[in-house]
Amino acid sequence: SSPPSPFGRKVKLALAILGLKDQVEVVEANTADPEDSLRSQNPLGKIPALILEDGDVLFDSAVILEYLDFLAGGSKLFPEGKARFAVLRDQTLADGIMDAAILRVYEKRFKEVKYRDPAWDAYQAAKMERGLAHFEENTPPTPSSMADVNAGSLTLACALGYLDMRFAGEWRKAHPRLVAWLDAFEAAVPAFATTRVPAAPVPDNDPAVLR
Repeated sequence: SSPPSPFGRKVKLALAILGLKDQVEVVEANTADPEDSLRSQNPLGKIPALILEDGDVLFDSAVILEYLDFLAGGSKLFPEGKARFAVLRDQTLADGIMDAAILRVYEKRFKEVKYRDPAWDAYQAAKMERGLAHFEENTPPTPSSMADVNAGSLTLACALGYLDMRFAGEWRKAHPRLVAWLDAFEAAVPAFATTRVPAAPVPDNDPAVLR
């Protein structure tokens, strides 16, 4: 994984919530480095990737969360029955917000100003805003402990944390219910604070690696 990755943060939070943190070693990856072992572990070269004891590799944070939930006995991050589908939907929407945000970061980081496409940035920004508007109107139940957290709410918290880090928390102005919800989430899940990376909006000339 990589510290700024919201998808990697999802897995780290899941490990803490499920009591599996001590069973996994977190190794930093550089997705921009062709020599990084990540590319042989995940053909897509994306993080996070979970290397199992038998050498098999699982990738995509949603798949890894399913596996960790299985290891923990099941039905903790993903409830059984009809309720499962609402959790899967919320996870997918929050993942989509993070995907759109990362694409906006990459557009600014890896393209010279003259090659950037404002229409593309606006397209991704609109995805983010529609997703945030949905969650503002359909805010998940406020967690009072880690037992209340599921894969959907966990992913939403990571999405909002990423927007705080890369977009200076601009989302907060128009989404007071989500702000209050995130405050409650952080109080219920101590690992949310310990996995936070300091805010770092991407400047126009940032040559940093893909994160």
